Amino acid sequence: MSDVAGTGAGTTPKRSLMAQLEIDTRLLGMLGAFALLCLVFTVVTGGTFLSARNIFNITIQTVSVALMATGMVFVIVTRHIDLSVGSVLAMCSAVMAVVQTQWLPQGLGLPLGHWLIAPAAILAGLAVGTAIGAFHGYLAGYQGIPSFIVTLGGLLIWRNVSWYTTGGQTVAPLDRTLLMFGGSEGTLGPTWSWVIAILACVVAVAAIWSARAGKARHGFPVKPVWAEAAMTAILLAAVLGFTAILNSYLIPSAKLERMFEARGETMPEGFTLGHGLPISVLILIVVAVAMTVIARKTRLGRYIFATGGNPDAAELSGINTRWLTVKVFALMGFLCGLSALVAQARLQSHANDIGTLDELRVIAAAVIGGTALAGGIGTIYGAILGALIMQSLQSGMGMVGVDTPFQNIVVGAVLVIAVWIDIIYRKRSGAMK
Repeated sequence: MSDVAGTGAGTTPKRSLMAQLEIDTRLLGMLGAFALLCLVFTVVTGGTFLSARNIFNITIQTVSVALMATGMVFVIVTRHIDLSVGSVLAMCSAVMAVVQTQWLPQGLGLPLGHWLIAPAAILAGLAVGTAIGAFHGYLAGYQGIPSFIVTLGGLLIWRNVSWYTTGGQTVAPLDRTLLMFGGSEGTLGPTWSWVIAILACVVAVAAIWSARAGKARHGFPVKPVWAEAAMTAILLAAVLGFTAILNSYLIPSAKLERMFEARGETMPEGFTLGHGLPISVLILIVVAVAMTVIARKTRLGRYIFATGGNPDAAELSGINTRWLTVKVFALMGFLCGLSALVAQARLQSHANDIGTLDELRVIAAAVIGGTALAGGIGTIYGAILGALIMQSLQSGMGMVGVDTPFQNIVVGAVLVIAVWIDIIYRKRSGAMK
């Protein structure tokens, strides 16, 4: 009787501390695993793993896979799979490469370095990726061909079409403007990095406390004020600390001299300048925010998760699941094109093996990040964190001299273990409800 009385209309049932703080235990576990990974490699490498240079390198190496992983979340949530993303990336990269080095110079007489080269190449790559993705979605959604088969065929087709597009040749050099999207060749510098970091902090604080006010206004439970303030402080410290680390990684003096010479100036004696935030990382941040907004605030996002939760019920409720499949795969293709831009610019060339095995890395990042292969569950931030964990793992193993085959063995084992842990977690969560 006491239990019944304690939950009457005039009282609020007590919630555990974890429930009050609204902490995602899966995210907390991933962050703990990532922290442990960094600690181990830092000790083994004598502190080199967490040096500003290595953090910068890991960051720019993560971007390409992380971009595609955000799209893979939507694909897997809707109970599909895309095995072709690495090959579509290669196809988009091949198109961008030949547009800027062959088609425009030979067709329109535009020299490499002309202002029209970079935007035309980028738009061509994005258009090709979107078209291929939409075609895959059409075959899966309207023709009823399993997405596994459609994209498995795409894996073979687009990889080899890209080979024919470039004649099997590595394409280089590329347009200098396009190279700015690769990482070290395109950074914002300390000043603008701090400006963007501070603006991001202001927006984050406003969003967090606005969401809190909205919950309270509609009578939903909210975190204690101290907990909200503590979580906000941790987020701000992470943003500002990350910015400080990137700003502390100095541009080599020889490169600085070339930059001054290109402007017709002489570099002052003892002048130094930090890299700051790479443009590619800024692109990832924008995409992550946009995809999160789509997932949480738009009709498309609600339809995606509703379809993944129960496709039959979603269709009976009026959702055009076939057209939704086309949209999801088209978005995936667009992100492949964007990743092709970043990967090509970072490597400063188009090679035939670009994007090889990226489909496995992307799927692994999404799954390690908590996206359920059964559909209906997944987060954008989880996929990005999964990509970061995988890249950190590979980078750390490379620094301690682990052979590439064994690196792949470890990554495969981590993927299987992550899925196993996810299954256990969901079983226990279901048993608790």
